[in-house]
Amino acid sequence: MAEPSARPMLPFLIAACLSFAAPARAADDYPTSTLADYVFGCMKANGQTREALERCSCSIDVIASIIPYEDYERAETFRRMSLTTGEASGLFRESAPAKAAGTALRRAQAEADIRCF
Repeated sequence: MAEPSARPMLPFLIAACLSFAAPARAADDYPTSTLADYVFGCMKANGQTREALERCSCSIDVIASIIPYEDYERAETFRRMSLTTGEASGLFRESAPAKAAGTALRRAQAEADIRCF
């Protein structure tokens, strides 16, 4: 047990430990705006109910646990760019990186569907 003279310092020591113990945000964490964007889109496709909110939130959490944010962002960029018109859009559908990114995202989404829906 701490000596009586050390007790007044205890709150300061705890606060100092907690400030150092709080982990910095990991580089592959998904930004809140990305999470919200996914949930809004998912809810629009699955009904705007409380149940859809819970399932869609679960879904993006599963996806985030499977693929890092950088890979998710890459796959979403390829997907969005492939929807554009013109000859260049084929690069975003047919290139090896686009196919690999799309496959990884579809696998993560399939796992999320199994777990959440």
